[in-house]
Amino acid sequence: MPDLRDLYQEVIIDHGRRPRNFGALADANRRAEGFNPLCGDKITLYLKTRDGLIEDLRFEGAGCAISTASASLMCEALKGRTEAEAAALFDGFHALVTGHATEPGRAAGGVPLGKLEALAGVAEFPTRVKCATLAWHTLRAALHGDAVPVSTES
Repeated sequence: MPDLRDLYQEVIIDHGRRPRNFGALADANRRAEGFNPLCGDKITLYLKTRDGLIEDLRFEGAGCAISTASASLMCEALKGRTEAEAAALFDGFHALVTGHATEPGRAAGGVPLGKLEALAGVAEFPTRVKCATLAWHTLRAALHGDAVPVSTES
């Protein structure tokens, strides 16, 4: 397993240093903000959705490597997916990083987690779960049209 852990660590470092889909999305029709007071992570998530499909999403903000990598990987995983698939991935990812995954490598409905599995090791560090899930909770707020910023402490 050391080789797999090393690969996962490289994925997290790469996405933390060079996040994909970083920056504002000019034609976004949904937006949400999130904050993790424990670590100081802040994120603004922009989505462009149409007919239940996430056509594009991007994020801005600052945070630790885990928070940034999670947001970057989330954007890659969700682009082109339906809102229902996004909800399944949210549940699967949350189960993964909290150590409650029942079907390794898959979210509900059989949706593969793919590169998101790189963050599985977060389950061993409970204080880092909030860093890894901030972008996901912010996504949920954006999809539901919540105007109140998301906080990992509420």
